[in-house]
Amino acid sequence: MSRTLIELLGDELPAEALVTDPDVTASYAHDMASFCDAGTPAVVVLPRTVEQVQHVMRTATALRVPVVPQGARTGLSGGANATDGCVVLSLVKMDRILEINPVDRIAVVEPGVINATLSRAVNEKGLYYPPDPSSWEMCTIGGNIGTASGGLCCVKYGVTAEYVLGLDVVLADGRLLSTGRRTAKGVAGYDLTRLFVGSEGSLGVVVRATLALKPQPPQQLVLAAEFASAAAACDAVCKIMEGGHVPSLLELMDRTTVKAVNDMAHMGLPETTEALLLAAFDTPDPAQDLAAVGALCEAAGATQVVPAEDAAESELLLQARRLSLTALEAVKGTTMIDDVCVPRSRLGELLEGVERIADKYALTIGVCAHAGDGNTHPTVCFDAQDADEGRRARESFDEIMALGLELGGTITGEHGVGVLKKEWLARELGPVGVDVQRAVKATFDPLGLLNPGKLF
Repeated sequence: MSRTLIELLGDELPAEALVTDPDVTASYAHDMASFCDAGTPAVVVLPRTVEQVQHVMRTATALRVPVVPQGARTGLSGGANATDGCVVLSLVKMDRILEINPVDRIAVVEPGVINATLSRAVNEKGLYYPPDPSSWEMCTIGGNIGTASGGLCCVKYGVTAEYVLGLDVVLADGRLLSTGRRTAKGVAGYDLTRLFVGSEGSLGVVVRATLALKPQPPQQLVLAAEFASAAAACDAVCKIMEGGHVPSLLELMDRTTVKAVNDMAHMGLPETTEALLLAAFDTPDPAQDLAAVGALCEAAGATQVVPAEDAAESELLLQARRLSLTALEAVKGTTMIDDVCVPRSRLGELLEGVERIADKYALTIGVCAHAGDGNTHPTVCFDAQDADEGRRARESFDEIMALGLELGGTITGEHGVGVLKKEWLARELGPVGVDVQRAVKATFDPLGLLNPGKLF
């Protein structure tokens, strides 16, 4: 069957688009998540055109072969993991920016465009594409759309879903569906665009996206505030938001995370602090806004408040935050990165709960967070070669998700469900919610060929 599959794919695909060497295809089998099963793909396809993607889907449907769409595989939930005998459909070669329109403030891109590449291209035209995941130098726009990813700036500017105006999607049977619009407004019919955003490749294959842009804001300045407890830092977050301030960034790093970043990058961050809060403003007078927020931090118990002097100092602080997950991985070699989002008012309770869970399981768990919107990344550090430590890591991970739901939150704010959180998605949605979502899946993919085994 595999030979027939490859022969049929080769009818309309160039030889360089088909990868069958087992050593190479194995490298496409999984994303960056731990504890997620991955199968062995029959072939990896690297299309360059919409028509080639359509041919792949028609062939897969005819032969009833599963297809796993992939971007850069920087995901953290196993959402891009292969299944046995599948076609891995890697979209990284579809990497063209097709249009940047300053009047309509839109960009039209293919799914393989790197987030940072798009950001820099629109910056050159005085525009701004806000969603900026920590992996922005590697992750693709298609992957961002698949997981509805966020980023450091989402407290002010929102997440990927708010910037996707329209999509071209190849359906499971190879038909091409266009959703959405290029206009600033549009309410014609069901909002299928939003349905595909965050669907993790389970409803169709995104081959083109129309994205909203904003005018490029002034250069932001960052403030760093040290706290003697995570609870005090979270209290400061609540005071900032309650006070009506609109920071362009409000990020938190706990003591474990700060130490890990220093150990890896020697950045000289203050390891005496229990929590480091980073606040930024990209307003016309950021220094004034930082002064007001600095006063609120001090009122909440900050032991030191240090505003950056210039853009270079600000960028250094942001780089430290972007390195957090990589640095925590270096602590023990393996991490499980949670993605629990809670109401801002419950953020302190979550962090205190994570500390209790770390003590209970005798594990190192560092927390970095998009504190401004309550999205936390408790990161369990463990030795994958130690079976008992691996077991404790998984149990602690599950307890953190349970805590998030108990506090009125969600199991994933931006990383997606994938394989890692399937059981927990069912708990969050409930039986009726799962039934409705499965019915949606069956409408778009009645044979269950697209990214099987994910979400449900």
